[in-house]
Amino acid sequence: QVQLAESGGGLVQAGGSLRLSCTASGRTFASYAMAWSRQAPGKEREFVAGISWSGAWTYYADPVKGRFTISRDKDKNTVYLQMNSLKPEDTAVYYCAVKFGYATAAIDEYDHWGQGTQVTVSS
Repeated sequence: QVQLAESGGGLVQAGGSLRLSCTASGRTFASYAMAWSRQAPGKEREFVAGISWSGAWTYYADPVKGRFTISRDKDKNTVYLQMNSLKPEDTAVYYCAVKFGYATAAIDEYDHWGQGTQVTVSS
Protein backbone atom coordinates (compact mmCIF):
# COMPACT_ATOMS: atom_id res chain seq x y z
CA GLN A 1 0.00 0.00 0.00
CA VAL A 2 1.37 3.35 -1.04
CA GLN A 3 1.82 5.85 1.75
CA LEU A 4 2.93 9.45 1.53
CA ALA A 5 4.07 11.40 4.55
CA GLU A 6 4.46 15.17 4.35
CA SER A 7 6.37 17.30 6.82
CA GLY A 8 7.82 20.78 7.13
CA GLY A 9 4.74 22.94 7.33
CA GLY A 10 4.29 25.65 9.91
CA LEU A 11 3.75 29.33 10.60
CA VAL A 12 6.01 31.87 8.93
CA GLN A 13 5.95 35.60 8.33
CA ALA A 14 5.49 37.02 4.87
CA GLY A 15 8.79 37.01 3.01
CA GLY A 16 10.02 33.97 4.88
CA SER A 17 10.83 30.46 3.70
CA LEU A 18 9.81 26.89 4.38
CA ARG A 19 10.84 23.55 2.95
CA LEU A 20 8.30 20.79 2.68
CA SER A 21 9.25 17.14 2.41
CA CYS A 22 7.24 14.13 1.33
CA THR A 23 8.49 10.56 1.62
CA ALA A 24 6.77 7.77 -0.26
CA SER A 25 6.72 4.16 0.87
CA GLY A 26 4.98 0.89 0.14
CA ARG A 27 6.39 0.03 -3.26
CA THR A 28 9.14 0.77 -5.74
CA PHE A 29 8.69 4.22 -7.21
CA ALA A 30 10.72 3.90 -10.37
CA SER A 31 8.97 5.74 -13.21
CA TYR A 32 6.67 7.61 -10.84
CA ALA A 33 6.09 11.34 -11.11
CA MET A 34 5.50 13.40 -7.99
CA ALA A 35 3.76 16.68 -7.38
CA TRP A 36 2.60 19.19 -4.80
CA SER A 37 -0.81 20.74 -4.66
CA ARG A 38 -2.54 22.97 -2.11
CA GLN A 39 -5.97 23.81 -0.85
CA ALA A 40 -6.84 27.05 0.86
CA PRO A 41 -9.99 27.44 2.98
CA GLY A 42 -13.05 27.75 0.80
CA LYS A 43 -11.12 27.07 -2.39
CA GLU A 44 -10.57 24.08 -4.64
CA ARG A 45 -7.34 22.11 -4.55
CA GLU A 46 -4.86 23.51 -7.05
CA PHE A 47 -1.66 22.27 -8.63
CA VAL A 48 1.53 23.88 -7.33
CA ALA A 49 4.51 22.03 -8.83
CA GLY A 50 5.39 18.70 -10.43
CA ILE A 51 8.53 16.74 -11.22
CA SER A 52 9.26 13.76 -13.40
CA TRP A 53 10.92 10.57 -12.21
CA SER A 54 14.27 11.65 -13.61
CA GLY A 55 13.92 15.18 -12.33
CA ALA A 56 14.50 16.53 -15.82
CA TRP A 57 10.98 17.92 -16.13
CA THR A 58 9.58 20.38 -13.62
CA TYR A 59 6.52 22.57 -13.91
CA TYR A 60 5.12 25.30 -11.71
CA ALA A 61 1.81 27.05 -11.38
CA ASP A 62 2.05 30.72 -12.30
CA PRO A 63 1.48 32.06 -8.75
CA VAL A 64 4.59 30.27 -7.45
CA LYS A 65 7.00 30.54 -10.38
CA GLY A 66 10.30 32.03 -9.34
CA ARG A 67 9.55 31.52 -5.63
CA PHE A 68 9.08 27.76 -5.22
CA THR A 69 11.43 24.97 -6.27
CA ILE A 70 10.52 21.29 -6.49
CA SER A 71 13.18 18.62 -6.30
CA ARG A 72 13.44 14.94 -5.49
CA ASP A 73 15.82 12.38 -4.08
CA LYS A 74 15.13 9.11 -5.88
CA ASP A 75 17.20 7.07 -3.45
CA LYS A 76 15.06 8.29 -0.57
CA ASN A 77 11.72 8.31 -2.46
CA THR A 78 11.37 11.87 -1.28
CA VAL A 79 10.16 15.04 -2.97
CA TYR A 80 10.82 18.51 -1.63
CA LEU A 81 9.22 21.89 -2.09
CA GLN A 82 11.41 24.84 -1.23
CA MET A 83 9.19 27.85 -0.73
CA ASN A 84 10.76 31.30 -0.64
CA SER A 85 9.32 34.81 -0.50
CA LEU A 86 6.14 33.43 0.99
CA LYS A 87 2.98 35.49 0.79
CA PRO A 88 -0.21 35.36 2.88
CA GLU A 89 -2.02 33.98 -0.17
CA ASP A 90 0.24 30.92 -0.01
CA THR A 91 -1.56 29.88 3.18
CA ALA A 92 -3.07 26.46 2.57
CA VAL A 93 -2.82 22.77 3.31
CA TYR A 94 -0.13 21.36 1.04
CA TYR A 95 -0.42 17.83 -0.30
CA CYS A 96 2.05 15.66 -2.16
CA ALA A 97 0.98 13.08 -4.70
CA VAL A 98 2.42 10.40 -6.98
CA LYS A 99 1.41 8.84 -10.29
CA PHE A 100 2.92 6.25 -12.55
CA GLY A 101 4.39 7.55 -15.75
CA TYR A 102 4.74 11.07 -17.02
CA ALA A 103 4.38 14.12 -14.82
CA THR A 104 1.46 16.45 -15.38
CA ALA A 105 -0.14 19.54 -13.91
CA ALA A 106 -3.52 17.78 -13.96
CA ILE A 107 -3.84 16.83 -10.32
CA ASP A 108 -6.80 14.56 -11.01
CA GLU A 109 -4.39 12.17 -12.71
CA TYR A 110 -2.40 11.52 -9.54
CA ASP A 111 -3.25 8.25 -7.85
CA HIS A 112 -2.02 8.57 -4.30
CA TRP A 113 -2.10 11.49 -1.90
CA GLY A 114 -0.65 12.34 1.46
CA GLN A 115 -2.59 13.70 4.41
CA GLY A 116 -1.31 17.21 3.95
CA THR A 117 0.70 19.70 5.97
CA GLN A 118 -0.50 23.16 6.98
CA VAL A 119 1.39 26.23 5.82
CA THR A 120 0.34 29.54 7.32
CA VAL A 121 1.89 32.82 6.21
CA SER A 122 1.19 35.84 8.39
CA SER A 123 1.24 39.37 7.05
